[in-house]
Amino acid sequence: MSHVVSSEKKIGIDAIRFYTPSFAIDLHTIASQRGIDPNKFHVGLGQHCMSVMPPDEDIVTMAAHAALPLIDEQNKRDIHLVLFATESGVDQSKAAGLWVHHLLGLSSSCRVVELKQACYSATCALQLAISYLHMHPTEKVLLLASDNARYGLNTPGEPTQGCGAVAIILSVSPRLVAIEPHQGVVADHVMDFWRPNYLNEAVVDGKYSTKVYLNTLLKCWEEYSRQSGHGFSEHARFCYHIPFTRMAEKAHERLSRSASSQTCATALHSQIEPGLLYSKQLGNAYTASLYIGCASLLENELEDLSEKRIGFFSYGSGCVGEFFSGVVQRGYQKALFREEHQSLLTSRAKLSYEQYKDFFTYQLPEDGGDHTTPVHSAVRFRLLGCRNHERLYQ
Repeated sequence: MSHVVSSEKKIGIDAIRFYTPSFAIDLHTIASQRGIDPNKFHVGLGQHCMSVMPPDEDIVTMAAHAALPLIDEQNKRDIHLVLFATESGVDQSKAAGLWVHHLLGLSSSCRVVELKQACYSATCALQLAISYLHMHPTEKVLLLASDNARYGLNTPGEPTQGCGAVAIILSVSPRLVAIEPHQGVVADHVMDFWRPNYLNEAVVDGKYSTKVYLNTLLKCWEEYSRQSGHGFSEHARFCYHIPFTRMAEKAHERLSRSASSQTCATALHSQIEPGLLYSKQLGNAYTASLYIGCASLLENELEDLSEKRIGFFSYGSGCVGEFFSGVVQRGYQKALFREEHQSLLTSRAKLSYEQYKDFFTYQLPEDGGDHTTPVHSAVRFRLLGCRNHERLYQ
């Protein structure tokens, strides 16, 4: 999916904002319930807290909340393509993005589609958007990635759950990150993680998935490096898909050993740590996790990253991986949502274990009848329930 970007036509991320529900649980609470040393989660996984989906929110409401502050009257006129990436789809036919398109009042002159390939599909959406903008340079693209990561209560994957959404405006002359034209892409048929239609939780082989993730990273890097000619040292910072933050740390350590002679642990840590801070607090957001990491990096890195190159690795189990890069634009600090994002994370209500369990086990009935979800969220958009097989939103 290579594209040639001329020096006068930069295309990339003009704005990025994420959302996560207003409920969370400390992993110390889960560790105590399970009789486990909390350091197994805090140190072993790098996770401290995770967002929890209440019954009256879902991927549609999260995506709408993430996007709402980005949708001014100008963007309503300019957006003619909405790409919704998720592996937590709410309908087998209708794109989740059409509900969001309606809730945000976007133009009817608009293409809206949903993409799926585990945690990778938001990156495919990004590359499709860039190609589209080459053909339609006066327009903008709204990319939405929204997911609820579920592995089940008292499972090995439970402490790596989470939920969240990211909204990205892509345009010509972006204010944040101009995406460069070279990618290293790898696809392979493996069964490290999947969710059949009849299950509400994923099936995962954790150790195998970690191995596939790391092997795919090295293959993607090799191809990206060959195409771009960029070496490891030419990247100031790195962002990785974050199923849990220790996984991203392992990935960076592995890539540095393979692609460079850099071995200083402190230097390696500084290249990725600012991009991990939000995920440590909200957990895994599947398709959104890499781009929540991007927002975290731009908003928490103390050094001015203007004109610096960032390396991005996107991974979706099953599997597809991609390594690509982008250059941070001058003045990017003016287009961030740092205070809003930090307030979103710090203001969440902390759940007891029983409250968390009640939220997790709630399922909207699937009989097509009239059902109303209990009210938990004082937010702009809510899932009201369903009627005659139709999902209803406020």
